[in-house]
Amino acid sequence: MTAPANGPASYFPAIEKKYGRPITEWKDLIRTSPLTKHMELVTWLKTEHGLGHGHANALVAHTLANDTR
Repeated sequence: MTAPANGPASYFPAIEKKYGRPITEWKDLIRTSPLTKHMELVTWLKTEHGLGHGHANALVAHTLANDTR
């Protein structure tokens, strides 16, 4: 059995269920956005894609932490 996800990744199952897109799609959107700052990306996900603050923040935090933009 695998250990449950911690940190931002713990939100991923709920994000996929609520918004109907796989996490890889959300992360690709973040990576291809012209925005680069954490809160700019969070605000963009909230306004353009209808995500809640916690979900948007989790996606951005996880993506930026694992990428070298």
